[in-house]
Amino acid sequence: MARAAAWANQLVIMDEPTAALGVKESGMVLELIRSVRDRRLSVILISHNMPHVFEVADRIHIQRLGRRSTLVTPKTHTMSEAVAIMTGAASVE
Repeated sequence: MARAAAWANQLVIMDEPTAALGVKESGMVLELIRSVRDRRLSVILISHNMPHVFEVADRIHIQRLGRRSTLVTPKTHTMSEAVAIMTGAASVE
């Protein structure tokens, strides 16, 4: 991950980068995501870890049944609302 972040010049895609990591290591990955973003590079973070997503995301594309349901932001929706949209418990507004 660090090598991809160091060499990237436009976009970094991370698929579940914290899935098998401990708390300390996950924190390091989130800090890496912030540093890449601060270099004005785009980061696509694919994750089911909603606290991590809400910690670093500007926009959240919610998928349901293989399709994008909606686009939310951490400022406009809570984690509970995002999960409800993902699971189908809440309708898309």
